[in-house]
Amino acid sequence: MSGVSPKLGGMTANSTTSVSIALGDRSYPITIGSHLLGDSQTYCALPKANTAFIVSNTTVAPLYAQRLAAALSSHYKVVHQVTLPDGEEFKTWETLNLIFDALLSQGSDRKTVLFALGGGVVGDMTGFAAASFMRGVPFVQVPTTLLAQVDSSVGGKTGINHPLGKNMVGAFYQPLMVVCDLDTLQTLPDRELSAGLGEIIKYGPIADAQFLDWIEQNLPQLLARDVAALAHAVKRSCEIKAWVVGQDERESGLRAILNFGHTFGHAIEAGLGYGAWLHGEAVGCGMVMAAHLSQRLGLVDDAFVARLTTLIRNAGLPVKGPILDTGDNAGRYLVLMRLDKKSEAGEIRSVVIDGMAKAVMRSAPDAMVREVIDACCR
Repeated sequence: MSGVSPKLGGMTANSTTSVSIALGDRSYPITIGSHLLGDSQTYCALPKANTAFIVSNTTVAPLYAQRLAAALSSHYKVVHQVTLPDGEEFKTWETLNLIFDALLSQGSDRKTVLFALGGGVVGDMTGFAAASFMRGVPFVQVPTTLLAQVDSSVGGKTGINHPLGKNMVGAFYQPLMVVCDLDTLQTLPDRELSAGLGEIIKYGPIADAQFLDWIEQNLPQLLARDVAALAHAVKRSCEIKAWVVGQDERESGLRAILNFGHTFGHAIEAGLGYGAWLHGEAVGCGMVMAAHLSQRLGLVDDAFVARLTTLIRNAGLPVKGPILDTGDNAGRYLVLMRLDKKSEAGEIRSVVIDGMAKAVMRSAPDAMVREVIDACCR
């Protein structure tokens, strides 16, 4: 992709760096490094307010909420906390209302700053609450999972799921800053780490062939949670996403390439029930399926499909899709894929790879998509 330079020069394990999302007066920094979450200096540039609100979940709050609250106490007179249930299945109106209930019961105003402390579910719901409460209050992303640090916390997509489709109710609403503390990745379960690697791998085929080479060469270090390797992977992923979002904030064109693997992946999540597979697992498998579709469209060769499949498998992610319907599995996938936000007039449109580091949006005949599903599912 033109405009995204390799920038393979690295961070060290102890350095801090910043990537900027360039959106005019809504621009903001993504700060990446260690020992950031509990350092009051991290938050010095935020606007002054009386009250801060930490939104977290039952898994993350016991690990980091007290540390974040102590750091924020230097800047806010009052720091409240709301703790949500943990899991994709709780990304609903009912859970979102827990945030609104807490904000209203504590007399929050339009200057109250919300801090999203957790993974993608917490970040998406906190952002949506911030976009909606009093028609917009400021918020900060403090992602604690690898997937959230490299993808969901960056770019301003917020929302909740609907039983028929993932992230179908939401808003574009940018945070004031994103704080990626690499120390939080040391407490991630292995499955969550692999899920984050799925979103990192995505950036290679769509934008940066050299980054894909680097991921292949450094996958053992990433799986071992080497801080320097994680620092580079997070930084490079954020650089690519920042460039794309800066060109197309509201996904009217270019930004759609960030959804490589997501059309199939979202169908898997909705079809199995949210939470059965992690988002990164569904996307990893979805990328394999999208690679097969790219090959059938004549855009890539078998070697590319094999290479990507091997990398995704080695990252600990599934490469075979689940059976969603024993009667007509492909038909069930097609129904769910038509509910994807990229579909137009009932036509399924998917992000496919047109040669290395070049992603495009294409439609394909249902018969071809069925072939891919049949070939890629258990």
